[in-house]
Parts: sequence; structure tokens; C-alpha cells
Amino acid sequence: MRRKDREVTEPAEIADILHSCRTACIAMTDHETPYVVPMNYGYELTQDALVLYFHSAKEGRKLDVLRRCSSVCFCVFSEGEPIHAKTPCNSGYCYSSVIGNGTVIFIEDLHEKKCALQKLVFHQTGQEADFTDAQAEAVCVFKIVSTDYTGKRKPAM
Repeated sequence: MRRKDREVTEPAEIADILHSCRTACIAMTDHETPYVVPMNYGYELTQDALVLYFHSAKEGRKLDVLRRCSSVCFCVFSEGEPIHAKTPCNSGYCYSSVIGNGTVIFIEDLHEKKCALQKLVFHQTGQEADFTDAQAEAVCVFKIVSTDYTGKRKPAM
């Protein structure tokens, strides 16, 4: 990280960023072409790894690409207020972000799919939800497991 003064290393601060955001952009490679998809997510942050959970339809370009290559990059960010300076070059935005690399793992186990969906819904809505077997079987659920991620924050002045 070039700007060490903006680096976020404390797990509680990284969890705060993940909690405050709702969308993750997943970057992948479709053959030799970059492809990025924004998606809602749920998460779990442990001492060993960051796990992001996603759900989608059972078919489509994104899944085709992820099945060919499970290595991805992701970005979660919250855009804050603009910072206006007398000189435009010194203007900018306050923000916070978590960026990392990880591996996509498709979740096939029904119990694990339901747990992942519960984490996703709770993160998005703040509400507990239960899923039937049929509901969990109707969607594709996958996770990104990352041990290579960084947090960054530029606070409001």
C-alpha cells in the first residue's frame, strides 16, 4: 500500500467497512478480457480469512467465467462526502474500502447454502431469514475466500 497513512489494519475497522457497504465488485478474467460484476454480499471475517457470500441465477456469463477460473479480485467501498479545496488538484472524496484477491468456491451443500443465504440477507437487511430447501436449491450460491486483502480509509476532514 502506497499511502500507509490511509491503511486500515485493525480487524474491527475492516469489519466496520464491510458492515457499512452493501455491494462488492468482483473482477475476473473472461479468457483474456477483464470482466467486473457488482453484487450484493454477506460476509464472515475470521482470524484466518475474509469470506464473502453471493447468490445468483444458476446460469450466465459470470458463472461460466468463474467456473473456468476461480481466481478473482474484489472491491467493497463506500463513497463518502466530497472534499473541496481551493486548488482543484487537492480536492477529492473521503472513502473507505476493502480490496483483495481470493478464490471462488461454489457451495453445493444444502445446509451451507442456507447459512450463506442467511448471512447475505442479514447483512443486506438486518433481518433474520430462514430458507426452505427448495429456495436454496433454486439459486447458485458461492463464496470468495480471501487471505489477501487490505483496508483503506480517507476520513472526512
